Amino acid sequence: MRVKQHTIKNKVTVSGVGLHTGVISNLTFLPAPPNHGFKFQRLDLEGMPIIDADVDNVVDISRGTTLEQSGARVFTVEHVLAALVGLELDNVLMQLDGPEPPILDGSSIQFIEALERAGTEEQNALRRFFEVPESITYRDPSREVEIAALPLDDYRVTVMVDYNSPVLGSQHASIMDISQFKSEIASCRTFCFLHELEMLYNQNLIKGGDLNNAIVVVDRVVADSELENLARMFNKDKVEVRKEGILNNVELRYKNEPARHKLLDVVGDLALVGRPLKAQILAARPGHAANVAFAKKLKRAWEKIGPSHIPHYDPKLPPVMDINQISNILPHRYPFQLLDKIIYLDETVVAGVKNVTINEPFFMGHFPNNPVMPGVLQVEAMAQTGGILVLSTVEDPENYWTYFLGIESCKFRKMVLPGDTLVFKCELLAPIRRGIAKMKGEAFVGNTLVCEAVMTASIVRKES
Repeated sequence: MRVKQHTIKNKVTVSGVGLHTGVISNLTFLPAPPNHGFKFQRLDLEGMPIIDADVDNVVDISRGTTLEQSGARVFTVEHVLAALVGLELDNVLMQLDGPEPPILDGSSIQFIEALERAGTEEQNALRRFFEVPESITYRDPSREVEIAALPLDDYRVTVMVDYNSPVLGSQHASIMDISQFKSEIASCRTFCFLHELEMLYNQNLIKGGDLNNAIVVVDRVVADSELENLARMFNKDKVEVRKEGILNNVELRYKNEPARHKLLDVVGDLALVGRPLKAQILAARPGHAANVAFAKKLKRAWEKIGPSHIPHYDPKLPPVMDINQISNILPHRYPFQLLDKIIYLDETVVAGVKNVTINEPFFMGHFPNNPVMPGVLQVEAMAQTGGILVLSTVEDPENYWTYFLGIESCKFRKMVLPGDTLVFKCELLAPIRRGIAKMKGEAFVGNTLVCEAVMTASIVRKES
């Protein structure tokens, strides 16, 4: 799985009719900054409101997943979201000039093809996974639905369906890695049973339904008069079916295409948790209602753990900037180059790492028999971390100097010793104006705050 956040390079548009509303719309995917997530924007409504792809915004799951925020709705979002997750994207704005994304062929593959045309771009921020810490389960005995998330350092999904149908029977589908989504799952189309069609039609749904964008499973003998009625419903001259099979004898793309599409829906609905998942998902007889209920349970679980203000440092992951990239930006050199890695960077926050060893030159003279890292050097290392944040706002950081203007509220809370790993976090307290930046800096060893200060700095072009 990707460890850094990704967006798309260029905007791209797909057009078509919505499955349930029957309204033709244009859906435009646009790049978005780190930590933006997935958001929809209704261009056709006053104020062009934005709807976050968040499970707490789900208001209807009758035959698809519908979101609402600030009075604006978007219908049937699961196929689009599944495509984004399948391509391991993190930050995309989706602008719609109608109430529902195009259904296209009833799968996610055309969304994926459009996004691939737009290209992907790595961003200077690590992905904020929800790593499931223990087994989380959901059950609905009335529908014989069970879904579980098990701890795993990856994202795998297995789905089992059983419709008690002679046509479909019992089916299962799985992917062992999210990278398999495009080739194994994305092209699998939505489906329903013949006995559901009239109910959906009477509920004012499937207005955009067509035999080209949905599979209709026929699991009983159909009279000629009913076929004539179905032809009128789909605006066809004629529809036909074998004794038992698929309406209009449409060929399935896989023998277990319905199960694979259910897996697609699970991936799309679980995108509403709001974070990429690290888990093994096992789902028996899932549907949108169960998927959304389970997504809410997962979101509550990571909220309970709580978003820590302490930057998470995993030495196994590649840094956002390594020492060579840092050296290209900061002018400091031995013995005053005090920063080893940048592990997080966005518009307002940066996090860096310094590994403290007994070989630091200052230990020769600073309490040789009781080596303690000087507090002023902790502040200097924290300032260098903040310097990366400030210099990232200009196109040519190598042509700028960063100077301290002030230090306030500085406190040293615990000694830093050889063998400690210092993790620094600097956050802007206000937008940078005229090259002046004010930020709150903190230094941690593990979960312990060891140093903090409010720092003001200025960036100045070298020729000045």
